[in-house]
Amino acid sequence: MSSWPRPASLGPFRQPGFRRQWPADLATSWAFEIETLVLGWYILVETGSVVWLTAFASVQFLGTLVAPMFGVVGDRIGPRRLLASMRGFYAVQAAAIAAMALTGTLGPVQVLVVAALMGLVRPSDLGLRSTLIAVSMPPGMMTQAMGISRCSADSARIVGALAGAGLAAALGIGPAYLVVTGLYLFGLAGTLLVPVPPRVALAPASPWRELRDGFAHVRGSPPLLATMLLAFLVNLAAFPTTGGLLPYVAREVYGLDRGGLGTLVACFAGGALVGSLVVISRGGALAAGRSMVLSCLVWFPLLLVFAQVRDATAGMALMVLIGFTQSFAMVPMTVILLRCAEDRYRGRVMGLRMLAVYGLPIGLLLSGPLIDRLGFAGATTLYAGFGLLCSALIGLVWRRHLWPAGAPANAAFGAPANLSGRDGC
Repeated sequence: MSSWPRPASLGPFRQPGFRRQWPADLATSWAFEIETLVLGWYILVETGSVVWLTAFASVQFLGTLVAPMFGVVGDRIGPRRLLASMRGFYAVQAAAIAAMALTGTLGPVQVLVVAALMGLVRPSDLGLRSTLIAVSMPPGMMTQAMGISRCSADSARIVGALAGAGLAAALGIGPAYLVVTGLYLFGLAGTLLVPVPPRVALAPASPWRELRDGFAHVRGSPPLLATMLLAFLVNLAAFPTTGGLLPYVAREVYGLDRGGLGTLVACFAGGALVGSLVVISRGGALAAGRSMVLSCLVWFPLLLVFAQVRDATAGMALMVLIGFTQSFAMVPMTVILLRCAEDRYRGRVMGLRMLAVYGLPIGLLLSGPLIDRLGFAGATTLYAGFGLLCSALIGLVWRRHLWPAGAPANAAFGAPANLSGRDGC
C-alpha cells in the first residue's frame, strides 16, 4: 500500500476550522523544534556536560505535572481561548531569548530559566490542539485528522532540525530566535481565527472536583487506563534516546557537528512522517489498540539495536525505522483517548495524557548519571529492555480490551461505544 494518503484522507481540510488550525499548529511546531535544537546544542557546547543537557531537556516538561489542570481550564473556557493564550506566552519567551542573545547577556543559566518557564506551559499544547480538533471534526474523519496533525509535528521536526541548525550557524542565536518569535506570532493569529461551536454552560464546580472526576473516568475505563500506561512507558524508556539525548549521540558517539545532529533528527522525523502518512491512508480501518501494542513491541527492540551501533550512517538508517514504527503507536493512542473519553471529559483526559509525558523528564534525568556510569550503550540497553518487558505485560494484562477486533479500542472512530460494562469505554 502506498504511504501517500488518498484524496479522501484529506477530508478534514474541508472543515473551515481545521484549515485554519493546521497552519497555526504547523508554525508552532516548527518553532518548538528549532528552539529545542538550537538551545540543546548551545547548552552542550557551552557546558560540555551531558548532565546539563539532560537537565535542559527535562525542565521543558515541568508542565506535565500541571497539564491536567490545563485540561480542566480548557473544558471551562474552551480549548481555543486557552491555546491562544499559551501561544502568546511562547512568543514573549522567545522574544526574551532573542533580546538576551542580541545583547550578549545569554548564558546556560538564563537558558534553563526560560526553558523551565516554557516547560510549565508547552507540554499541554499537543493535547489542547487535539481537543480543539475534536470539537469541530465529524467523528468519521477523526483518525485522518489526528494523523494529519501528527504529520504536521513530524514534518516540523524535519524542518526544525535542518532549519534550526542552518539558522543558528549562519545568523547566530539572536536572529534565529527572531524567526522563532515570528512563527509563534503566526501560530497565535491562526489559532484566534479558528471557529468553534457555541459552548453549553456548565454548572460551576470545584476545579479539584473536576480533576478528580477526570482521574476517575480514566481509571474506570480499561482502554483509557492501558493507553495512559503505555504513553507513560514510551516517554520514560523510548523518547529520551530519540529526543533529549540526540545532541549527545551526535557529538560524543558519532562525532558529528551541529549539521550532523540536524540530519539525525530529520531522519527520525522523516520516518515518523512516512508512518503517519500510512496511518492516514488506513483511516478508520486501522485497529488502533492492536497497532499501539504491536508498535511498542517492535519499537523497543529497534532501540536495543540502536544502542550498539557506532556508525553514523547505520544510526541514521535506524532512526528512520524507529520513527516509522513509533507513528503506529502515537497516533492510535490519541485516537483511542478521544474516542473512548466522554465528550465532557475530553479536555481533562487529554490533560492527563500530557501528565504521562512526565515519564520523559524522569527518563532524561536518570539517563545522565546512567550514561556516566554505564556508557550510552549500557544505559540505552537497560531502558529498551525495561520498555519491552513492560509493553508485553501491558498487552497481556489488558489483552481483551486492546486486542479483539470487537474491542472498543479497535472500533472505528464514531462507532457506538459500550459504556455500560467493564469492556466499554
